[in-house]
Formats: sequence, C-alpha cells, structure tokens
Amino acid sequence: MTDDHVDYKRRRMLTIATSGLGIVGGTALLVPFAGSMIPSEKAKAAGAPVKVDISKLETGQQITVEWRGKPVWIIRRSQEALDFLPSMVDLLVDPASEKPQQPEYAQNEYRSIKQEILVLVGICTHLGCSPKFRPELVASTDGAFLCACHGSRFDLAGRVYSNVPAPTNLEVPPHMYLSDSEILIGSDEGAA
Repeated sequence: MTDDHVDYKRRRMLTIATSGLGIVGGTALLVPFAGSMIPSEKAKAAGAPVKVDISKLETGQQITVEWRGKPVWIIRRSQEALDFLPSMVDLLVDPASEKPQQPEYAQNEYRSIKQEILVLVGICTHLGCSPKFRPELVASTDGAFLCACHGSRFDLAGRVYSNVPAPTNLEVPPHMYLSDSEILIGSDEGAA
C-alpha cells in the first residue's frame, strides 16, 4: 500500500478511540481491585481494642477474650501464687522478661501493671498452640500453663521454663486500665 491510499484522519480517530476504550477498561478493572484493598468493617473491628469488664473476676478465675483473632487471657492471681513467683527464677529462661516481646510495664516478675491481674496472649511461642491453664498448679514448679502440643510449660506470670520447646515467654498484649474494673486490650496509651 502506498501513502496515497492511507486515510490519516481515520487512523487517528481509531487510535484515539482505541486509547480511550483502553483507559476506560483499565479504570473499570482497577476500581474494584483498589476497593478490595480497603479493609472491611469486620476486619477493622477485629483489630480494634477490646474493653473487658473484670469486676466479677474472682481469685483463681480466668476470662478469655478475642483480640486480633487471638485468645487473650485475663487471670486474677491469689496472694499465694504471687508470693510463689520469685521462687521460680532458677527454672526459667527469661525470668526478668528482658526479651523485647512485651511492653515495658510488663518487664517485672509479675509481668503485669497490677500484680494480681495477669493479661496474656494465650498462644504458645513455640508453634502457636494454645496452652491450658491449670489453676490447681499455680503455686507449684509444674507450671500453671501447659502446652499439650509439645510440652512447653509456663509459670503463672507466663514465663517459659528452661528445657522446653518454647523459646520465649508468653506475649503480654498492649493494655491499660480504664478503671479498677475495666481493661482496654490493644491500646496502652498512658498505661505505664
């Protein structure tokens, strides 16, 4: 074909029309894709802080709540159990909670803001199983939490015993007290 028979106006019109359709089609594909990246209301709620009423929590009892899809345990410890915790130091990997896996306010022998209230993520640090709370053993060297999957043991402060598969203590989630009877799990602004 020679240049004499090429219709440049028609070619230009087809190029513009094709480009326009490509832009419209690309936009039509990108809008739902971009929209799918915005978290749903359910996803937003799952990551939100959780308020927990602990007014009815009695000594030796445990409450389990869900935060970010994980079980969080809240346990009211007895004075006997608290008095027993210092005797565990020689049996533990990280008795002073020095590894950076918990907030600063949990780096003490009780791993809590208030000594009698323990707040832990109920997931073993070995392979993610959920240890079982054994309230009858809170003041013994057998461990207050036992992970049945591989035998890891933790004391009533969530500190891991030596010579078990779990490498670190149970995680203390960020939390703060809104009042003497209410805890906010997932936020610790001003908790210290």
